[in-house]
Amino acid sequence: MTMKMLEAAGLEIVTDGVRTADEDNPKGYYELERVKNLAKETDRSWLGDARGKVVKIISYLLKELPPGNNYDVIFMRRDLGEVLASQGKMLVRRGESSGTDDDKMRELYESDLWKVSYLVKHSPWLRSIDVRYRDVLEDPREQAKRIAEFLGRSLPIDKMVEVVDARLYRNRR
Repeated sequence: MTMKMLEAAGLEIVTDGVRTADEDNPKGYYELERVKNLAKETDRSWLGDARGKVVKIISYLLKELPPGNNYDVIFMRRDLGEVLASQGKMLVRRGESSGTDDDKMRELYESDLWKVSYLVKHSPWLRSIDVRYRDVLEDPREQAKRIAEFLGRSLPIDKMVEVVDARLYRNRR
């Protein structure tokens, strides 16, 4: 949802289109496969080419961002119960299993989120804003304004608000 808002605002999104829209995410994923290899790559110079653009990176991989660049991180926060429900449904649709029960998965997520919060707080090359998923659905205009202010840009708030689709809020606890 955040990526869609940023795209509507006219920001350039770095994506390769490999993972296309599907039943689980009908508006698309906005992902770049190369991001998944951040931990393994030794040449991360491509990140410099993404300067001024938007790249989707999961929280777990933020620690792999080299300190030679400065990063503005819009951290989309969602209730972990909802995240687990969403992932569970996606795995069932794909005929896959996570191999980890929800309690253990929640514990792993909470640990990762604590580490990421610590990293962001103590890394001068990372600057962040927390945006709560539910807040975007309840008041997209206010959240779009917060994002624009954080980025220090005049963005078309109305266009950002238009792409928020509360009908996609399907996986609730």
